[in-house]
Amino acid sequence: MHRSRFCALVIDCKTDDLDAATTFWSKAFGKPVAPPSPDSGNYRELKVGDDEPMILLQKVDHPSRVHLDIETDDIEAEVKRLEALGAKRVEFVKRWWVMEAPTGHRFCVVRPQRGPLESRVNEWRDEG
Repeated sequence: MHRSRFCALVIDCKTDDLDAATTFWSKAFGKPVAPPSPDSGNYRELKVGDDEPMILLQKVDHPSRVHLDIETDDIEAEVKRLEALGAKRVEFVKRWWVMEAPTGHRFCVVRPQRGPLESRVNEWRDEG
């Protein structure tokens, strides 16, 4: 068995000024900008409530778009489950998989982003 849930809305920004992009989206959503950590690099985060999905901004080289993240306690099991539904693996990046839904939408399968997956999660029986 493994667990997963929708965790983040990621705004991919093809920009030279991620801070300006973050300011725009902060004001657009009415959410303050979280202080960047020393290793935040090409990422910024907006402050949201504990019951809301994370809102992340990411500096990218591809055209700007929005994608979703699914967090899981077993990346390989979750990727296999999604493949059985028709998704395809696109690329493994650092610690996560970029996937493509049958509809052409990109999304990522990532490690837990806010600690252990204990509440409001989906539990999946792994086929074996």
